[in-house]
Order: sequence, then structure tokens, then C-alpha cells
Amino acid sequence: MTAAIDASLFKAYDIRGIVDRTLTTDAVRLIGAALGAEAVDQGVRELVVGRDGRLSGPQLRDALVEGIRSVGIGVVDVGMVPTPLLYFSTHVLGTGSGIEITGSHNPPEYNGLKMMLAGATLYGETIQKLRQRIERGAVPRAGRPGVLRTADVRDAYFQRIGTDVKLARPMKIAVDCGNGVAGAFAPALYRMLGCEVIELFCDVDGTFPNHHPDPAHPENLQDLIRCLRETDAEIGLAFDGDGDRLGVVTKDGNIIFPDRQMMLFARGVLKSNPGAEIIFDVKCSRNLARDIAAHGGRPTMWRTGHSLIKAKLKETGAPLAGEMSGHIFFNDRWPGFDDGMYAGARLLELLSRELDPSAALNGLPDAVSTPELHLKTAEGENFALVERLQREAKFASAREVITIDGVRVEYADGFGLARPSNTTPVLVLRFEADDAAALARIQADFRRALLAIKPDAKLPF
Repeated sequence: MTAAIDASLFKAYDIRGIVDRTLTTDAVRLIGAALGAEAVDQGVRELVVGRDGRLSGPQLRDALVEGIRSVGIGVVDVGMVPTPLLYFSTHVLGTGSGIEITGSHNPPEYNGLKMMLAGATLYGETIQKLRQRIERGAVPRAGRPGVLRTADVRDAYFQRIGTDVKLARPMKIAVDCGNGVAGAFAPALYRMLGCEVIELFCDVDGTFPNHHPDPAHPENLQDLIRCLRETDAEIGLAFDGDGDRLGVVTKDGNIIFPDRQMMLFARGVLKSNPGAEIIFDVKCSRNLARDIAAHGGRPTMWRTGHSLIKAKLKETGAPLAGEMSGHIFFNDRWPGFDDGMYAGARLLELLSRELDPSAALNGLPDAVSTPELHLKTAEGENFALVERLQREAKFASAREVITIDGVRVEYADGFGLARPSNTTPVLVLRFEADDAAALARIQADFRRALLAIKPDAKLPF
């Protein structure tokens, strides 16, 4: 028997929608059954299920668990945990498979699923395969439901980090969790490591009453910046709604974006892994590749998307990867999944050796750059625009045009990027240069190229 389900739920990297509109309990039950059936095919007998702090989490958890168990697959419910603890659970419980119910950094009315099966993150075609299975009705019910049990992995997670990360001295830090689920874990974790912690919005509240839990946007870091200015905290850490991304703010209010965080992380990792490959996405600064090479590493640029970076990490065995959005993947002393709280711990380990942590961060190579800019398009038009740019655009003074993910044009004194978002109908743009004049020239070059193929474009630069 076939079943209908809203195809818009099935995104490039996860399943996501508006609760009770597209992401209904019936839809989640069907998805759970499809995941269970896929688990059967891959020889997986048990799936771990966790949820973030959103208000819709419990009802969606019940539906998901019911769907999974209906095909005879067991479920381990680890409760309300950040996404990284779900990943950690799949390691310590030996399943290699799990689902986090999370809306990540999206508004409160959203929720979704991040999924891994048999040690591999589901993305792209593997997510579409679930939809196709549901639509074909290829989800056989079992005679007996799978077993449901619970587990608490908090202590194991803390113990694992406590034996791995050692601070050279106690530090005083400010932590802003934006009322996301990391608030139930991050302050206690850093206190265990020897920090004095000033908490900002660490009570879990799925309405996000203070600011949106997304440290990629400077407006969401203003409370943390103010706290650092008004207290004696040395450094500020911020987390997104499900705790897998890290934001960093210095004592003097500078935001250290993830590509610059990666410079410090890479230097530390390369001391223990000389000559190693370090992976980063196309949105990162040119300075990152230079800094990796200067410290004896092999820089590898790759496509944007936490699932794509994770797959590349698995393919190469690199000890470190990261992307501009804030997903950092340690694969040296840690099992290679993105974990904002663990990345924060590794940052504190490095900074605790510095007399002035903010000076160490501010001293990392920097450039004149724009934030991520968005050109709104019709559904699918962003991909068509990039295809035309790749075919038709001429960038006269370019040193290199990189097309692994959109169009990244390297100049002698900067770069410009245009890539299609895989999650929303926008063209993502970013620019960096040695100075303001070079930035303006590169933007003018892209303006000409974009208006040549879309004359009515309302460009955000």
C-alpha cells in the first residue's frame, strides 16, 4: 500500500519542516518506519533516538519510535540531548545508527531529523530514498514490534571529554546557549574542565525567548559581547539550537568566525599529526589554506554541507575538518563528528596556554570580507544560475576558477564565491580581499557576471 508524504520535507542534509503543517506526527511515523526498513536492509538491529529542546520534540519522538519499532527494529531512547550526544551515543552503544529530532537553528515552529545509519550520515540521494520507499509502500510491518529501552549517556560523554581535554590553567568564560539544548550540558562540561562559567540563556526553552540560537549571525552574539565587556570573563562561547556549532567572541568583542577558529585548531592538530590533510569548505578564507600550509599541513577545499564534509572526512581519514557555518569535526582524539561543545573544549585547551587568549585569537590572519550574502531566487533557479555562471561567465583577472561547489573565483588579492544553497532557494555569495579597494573590484566583477545572466537580479552588494 502506497502512502503520500510532503516531498518538501526531504532536504539535502536532513528532514525538516513546520510542525503540524508539513512535519506531522503521521509523516514522522512513516519516516520512522522507512528508516527502520532501511536499517533491516543494512543489518542494523537497533537505532538510537534523541531530541533537542523544542516543544514539539516529545510528540515527534513518540511517532518516530512507533514507526521504527513497527518494522521490528529496536530503539534506544537517550532523551533530550544535543545532536553531538546523539552521535556520541551511537558510538558508545555500538549501534552506529541514530536519529536526532532537531530543528537546529530554525525558528521555533520548525523541527526535523538528522540521521545516520551503519556509521554513515544520510544526505542527498539516501534521504530521497526514504521518501521513495514511503511512496512505494515498501515498509513491511513486523509481527512483533522492536524493543524499546532507554539509556543515559551524559556521564560517559563528560568522562570521555574529561580524560581527553586538559586545560593548562583555570579560565573564566561566558557561555550563551540561546535557550537551546546545549544549555543543559555545556556549562556543566566546562565547569568539570576547571572553568568558572557565566551562563547566558542556558535554561532550555523551545520558544527561544531571548535571541535566535544561531551564532553564525552577529546579531545573536550581542548579549555575549555585552557580557564580556561588563564582566571579567576571558572569552565567550555560543552554541546553536542543537549544540553542533560553535561561536567564539573575544574579550574586546571581536567575533572569531569559524574559518579563523580552524587556523588555531589546525595548528594544534598538526603538532601531533605533522603533514596531515585538513579539510574546509568553499566559503572559508584564503588565509586558512595558507595558514595550514605554513604549519606543515595539506589544505583541502571541499563542498559546503556538514554531511558532505563528514563524508569527505571519512573518505580521507583527515584528523580535522570544518566549515564556515561552525561545524568543526575533530578526527584525531575524537570520533570525527561535529560537536560544538567539544570544539569549545579543544579551544579552551589551546587558549589556556596563553596569557592573553583574546590577543591570541585576534592575532590570527584576517582579511576584509563580507558576511554570507543571499540573492533570493525562484525554486531551483539558484542551481540554474550557477550552471550558467560556470559555463558563460568570464572573470578576466582571475587566477583560478574553482567549481567543486558553485563558482569560487580566486584573484591575486582576494576571492568571490557564488554557490546555490541546498536548503533554501537562494544564491549564496561571499567576498574577501586584502583591502577595501580590492573587495570593491571583485564585487564589481561578480556584479557584471551575474547581471549578464540575470539582468533583473536585486543583488545584495
